[in-house]
Order: sequence, then structure tokens, then C-alpha cells
Amino acid sequence: MPRFGRVVTAMVTPFTADGSADLDGARTLAEHLVSTGTETILVAGTTGESPTLTDDEVWAVLNAVNDAVGDRAMTMVGTGTNSTARTIAATEQAADRGADAVLLVTPYYNKPSQAGLLAHFSAAAGATELPVVLYDIPARTAREIATDTLVALAQVPNIVAVKDAVGDLAKLGTVFNRTRGAEGGFEIYSGDDINFLPMLAVGAVGIVSVAAHVAGQEMQEIARSADGDLAKARELHLRLLPFFEALMTIEPSPAGVKGLLNRRGLPAGPVRPPLAAASSEVVDRIAAAARDAGLEP
Repeated sequence: MPRFGRVVTAMVTPFTADGSADLDGARTLAEHLVSTGTETILVAGTTGESPTLTDDEVWAVLNAVNDAVGDRAMTMVGTGTNSTARTIAATEQAADRGADAVLLVTPYYNKPSQAGLLAHFSAAAGATELPVVLYDIPARTAREIATDTLVALAQVPNIVAVKDAVGDLAKLGTVFNRTRGAEGGFEIYSGDDINFLPMLAVGAVGIVSVAAHVAGQEMQEIARSADGDLAKARELHLRLLPFFEALMTIEPSPAGVKGLLNRRGLPAGPVRPPLAAASSEVVDRIAAAARDAGLEP
């Protein structure tokens, strides 16, 4: 069984109408996620609008999620920034705040070299005994973690996984081969719903998902079927594909999934500026794609 299960959901941060963190909503949404197939909840990831959260809000939401799920699911918290010092400071707090793992995004905007990435991630991992997951998303950070860097980081005992939103299947196969036998183990998680099944084929063990807010059981079924019934996994993947595309490509995430959750009566609330809410027409398209995929409320 993968360390964090097959389905990790990058949970949206519910906000009230005035834009405050909705802690009761976070508890309700976390309960919904665990009851529909999520095994680990990621707090304060990109989908959780981490750039707009204060430190106090991050820890308050994490506490609310832990209150709701208890020992039925693990919690992971995003502590990565583009400052090594701030990343270390947040990562040092994560265990005492109740997290089971931390997610470290590639430093964004300042575009460090591969040597800089190696030093940054190693220093942050050294600030905690918790399992560390790297988050490679060059579309948002402008810097990809190179294969050799990933392989080197896999030798750090508590760097145990990467959330890959690059989608280079040839690279992932190489990383999988070269990190077998790493001291702490090293696992690959797809960072994009749309690439989940293809990445399972080259060594991924699970998904850090946005779609699992409403399709957790289906994501679990793709993972189970891929182990022994590829035709079934492919059929389900292709059925869900238009929904994945609608959810992530019409509006910047998490505007679309928040619109869908609000439509379905689940706590999400507005997005925070500079994001803009998805229009009713966009939410109609996403909701229709969900219905066509068999994802009824």
C-alpha cells in the first residue's frame, strides 16, 4: 500500500462570504472527502489557495481537518515557499501542529539552479522528521526538478515522494528505475487528474487530486483496476476525461471546483483575489461534464 494511500485530495480552503477562513466548512468538507475515498488530505496546497493564506489560517485549517477526520485519514500540509528560511520555519512547526507529512513546492519566481533546488529541499527536509513530498509543477514555478536532482533528493531518508505535475512519462519511468531501493522509499504521485492512469503505467502509485472532491471513489477504482484490469481502468479514465479537462482548463484552479462544490451544497465559498469566481456559465459546463461522467451529487 502506498505511504499516503492511492488518493490524496488537494482540498480547497472553504471561505465565508466575507472571505474569512471557514473552519466549520473545512470540517464538513474533510468529512465528505474521507467518506468518499480520500486517504490523505492536503491542506494549503495550490488548490487550497496557499498564496493567499496567512500562517495562522494554515494551522487553523489543518487543526479543523484533523478534528474532523481523526485517525481515518492522514493530513499533509504545504509548507514550501520561494524562501528557504521561511520554508524551514514553517516545516519545523508542521509536526507540532498535527501534520503527518509536508509538501514542498519548487521555489517559484526566483528560478534557482538545480544545485539551489538540491540545497533548498535538503535543508527543509532536515528541519523535520516528518515524511517530505516534493511538488514539481514548472507551469507555476518556472523551474522543473531535473531527473538527477530528483534521484539525489530521493537519497535523503525522509524525502519519500514527488507530486509530479510535469507529466513527462519517459522522465518518470527513468526516475522510477533510478530511485528503487532509496533508503526511505520513494514514490511518485500524479499531480494532475488527467495524467493519473498514464502515470500509473510508468510507476506512479497514486494521485494528488482535485477531481476527488466529487470523484474520490472513481479515482480509487482507476487505481485498483490499473493493477489487474487495464481495460476497465482505461474505460473509466476516458469517461472521466472530459470532466478532468473542464475542471482544470476553463478557469484557473480552484475557481472551477469551488463553483461545482457550491452548486452541490458543499462548503467552498468564494475564491480570494487575485483569482476571480467562475461564472454561472462555466459552472454549468463543469456540472454538465460531471453528470455526463456519471458523477451525480
